Amino acid sequence: MSRLPVMSSKRVLPSSSSSSGGSENGQDYAPAQKKIRKDPEPGKAFAAATVIGSRRPPAAVTRAPISKPVRGVGAATVATGPSRDKSKISKHKFFHYIPLSAGGTGANKRKAWDLKGKVSDMEVKMRDYQTKVKSVNKENEVLRGTMVQSQTRVAEIEKELERQRGQIRTYEEELQVLSGVRDELETVSSEKMTLQKELSNLEGKYKVMETLRDSQETELQTLKIKLSVQESTLARLQSTLREMEEEVCSLKETVTQQKDELHAGEMERRRLHNTIQELKGNIRVFCRVRPVVDGGVSKHIQLPASDTKMITLAKTEESHTGKTTDTQKNYNFSFDRVFGPAASQQEIFEEISLLVQSALDGYNVCCFAYGQTGSGKTYTMEGDEFTETRGVIPRAVQQVFKAAEKLAAQGWEFNFTASFVEIYNESLRDLLYTGKASKRPEHEIRKSVTNEVTITNLTYEKVVNEDQVLGLIALANQNRSTAQTAQNDRSSRSHSVFQLDIEGVNGGRDIKCKSTLCLVDLAGSERMLKSQSQGERFKEMTAINGSLSNLGIVISALANKENYIPYRNSKLTYLLQGCLGGNSKTLMFVNIAPEPDSFGETLNSLRFASKVNDCVIGTASANRK
Repeated sequence: MSRLPVMSSKRVLPSSSSSSGGSENGQDYAPAQKKIRKDPEPGKAFAAATVIGSRRPPAAVTRAPISKPVRGVGAATVATGPSRDKSKISKHKFFHYIPLSAGGTGANKRKAWDLKGKVSDMEVKMRDYQTKVKSVNKENEVLRGTMVQSQTRVAEIEKELERQRGQIRTYEEELQVLSGVRDELETVSSEKMTLQKELSNLEGKYKVMETLRDSQETELQTLKIKLSVQESTLARLQSTLREMEEEVCSLKETVTQQKDELHAGEMERRRLHNTIQELKGNIRVFCRVRPVVDGGVSKHIQLPASDTKMITLAKTEESHTGKTTDTQKNYNFSFDRVFGPAASQQEIFEEISLLVQSALDGYNVCCFAYGQTGSGKTYTMEGDEFTETRGVIPRAVQQVFKAAEKLAAQGWEFNFTASFVEIYNESLRDLLYTGKASKRPEHEIRKSVTNEVTITNLTYEKVVNEDQVLGLIALANQNRSTAQTAQNDRSSRSHSVFQLDIEGVNGGRDIKCKSTLCLVDLAGSERMLKSQSQGERFKEMTAINGSLSNLGIVISALANKENYIPYRNSKLTYLLQGCLGGNSKTLMFVNIAPEPDSFGETLNSLRFASKVNDCVIGTASANRK
């Protein structure tokens, strides 16, 4: 009897997408068709042998039956054992061939020559197997539906799937050498039982998944309720937001309106402020009496308690004949404000702070201190390092920068340029010069077409805050010319002029303004006999007195409203011509010493201040575009 040819069979693996549900035993496989080849010896047929391994496949392993179209010759079915490594197959597996009769087993055994009958019987068996395979496939479809619920075990199933794929490859190799239909049927039955067990397991898992799904649905309902509450809250917040946006728009309109009103109020304030300053006089004179060094009281200077604008100098004169008693002669003077020895630096600055404010409003402002050496001019203008004793210059700078910061909220932007020049022996010196003394440039006063006075080769520093200006003032004090005289151990031998140029722009309202704040500390004024100056000091005193005399001449010419004003007679009057006779507001401090031996110098200073106080230069106007 000849052997039946061994069929080669392969299983078709489903795509990964069909196994997304996953199961404990891996993916289901569709049945594959078997091919039948003819035996080279017709008339002889052998049944396929069953491979008996060392172990039976585990119950959890499942495989779909295999069915393929049958050829017109006899065929055999291959049953396989569990998947093993190729190296283990050769050691533990044995192959047995079981002969089959032409008509199959049983009473109706066909003749050996009835090959067609044998093929017909085999086809009947194959159809039975295919029917069973379809049934198993339907069960697999049911299992595939239940496996969708087992997503949580994808990782384990994929691992099991790889193991089963290895087994399937082993099965496919074994199917090429096996031809036992009965054993194949037993294998299919065993696999069916395994699948039934797996189905039972999956049904249990499905119930667990249903329970989990119910809990998740409950949680989902809770989340939906929370979402509904959140949506309601969101709608309420959106409504509130819309109301707030409307309120913000309304507030913006109010702010715009208030800015316009604030600007109008600021312009009105400037107008009224400068009207007040004009009513007080464009050239104002303040008198300040220095305290006595030893703390005593000066008897020849009288300050009425009820009048802050009067000062009286009293002098006792002896009788020329000797027959009459001594007589007392009084010299009365009236100024815009008289400060006694007890007046503080803050009190003095408060009186001129409104004048400093005019500089930011576009008006040129000039403040200068006049008096004999040792009367307190430098202390009034510069003061000490401490906050309480700071003078007019540092306080004015502080006020300018603070006011500029407040005006920035109204759209103003300011640029500041500082310079410090000294007039020494009728020559100009740059007090901010930091180069070599031998290379100092020469300076000349120039007047532009717009009547602006400038100095050639002078250092102009851009400044942005108060500290920068104070640093420049300290540098200027180090460079200023001083010397010892009979009146003062460290007397200023020159006139110092500090200028702060201010340029303001309000882009939103297309307004520009330009002004100059000029603060001057004049040199000491005293007679040559009083100062006992000799040599170089005598030359300095001559230049100082000459410039101060020319200042008096210019002021007298202005007071008399003469056609020609001799500004060019001295560098001091030429430099200050914009402050004295131009478009500016001017303040003069006359400082007097309280000592009795300074009576003559004090009287001269007060007389000079009275001339200035009587000077009228016209109404100042703002440099605004």
